Amino acid sequence: MAKGSITVQTENIFPIIKKFLYSDHEIFLRELISNAIDATSKLEAIAGSGEIDGELGDLTIHVAVDKAAGTLTISDRGIGMTEAEVKKYLNQLALSSAEEFVKKYQGKTNIIGHFGLGFYSAFMVADKVEVITRTYKKTPKAVRWVCDGNPEYDMEEHDRKERGTDIILHIGEDSKEFLEADRIEGLLKKYCSFLPFPIQMGMKTDIRWEGEGENRKKIEEEVPNIINDTHPLWKRKPGQLTVEDYL
Repeated sequence: MAKGSITVQTENIFPIIKKFLYSDHEIFLRELISNAIDATSKLEAIAGSGEIDGELGDLTIHVAVDKAAGTLTISDRGIGMTEAEVKKYLNQLALSSAEEFVKKYQGKTNIIGHFGLGFYSAFMVADKVEVITRTYKKTPKAVRWVCDGNPEYDMEEHDRKERGTDIILHIGEDSKEFLEADRIEGLLKKYCSFLPFPIQMGMKTDIRWEGEGENRKKIEEEVPNIINDTHPLWKRKPGQLTVEDYL
């Protein structure tokens, strides 16, 4: 009997990812947001173990569409990555950072992704993907990683000052629907409505009324457009709920 290892030709893997990684290409957004949530959850777990000094600050995840530039950006202020971690996790297909992290911080975090393929779903809709990341650790510099949908990539130092990661998708010609703000907001509501950290997509106009009678006036205020409810009804105590909530 003969034994061996199956060989994957890297020049053929990206066309497969682009067409067949998921049957519905809109799933890419769920996967990338899940990665951002995991990065933020990891940061909280590390902070809870006393490995980070000071406050964590705002942990809102931001999603931005730039139709003129043809880009969709997902930004978090989570754990970030060092250059070595970028090489390890982005350059090895299907290698997930979740498993070893869960083993180290067992019981202190709730990680969504475990298979290491979610990030590459970006290439189903993007011709080029940029990752700009800075680790929570104090010494290492930020890193910029760029890949245009083939097995080659570029990596260099970057001047990013804040902890966290930006994933910038340069949307392909056959996926322009994902440059429509309404489309992206709809997908965020569909897949991310109850994730545990705030997800913001730009600003919105909040309208309220003050006063009574002739003195009543409309007040318009620009506020963050938070997509999700981080404290859904089923996580609240019964005494905190109203009859309307139950209905």
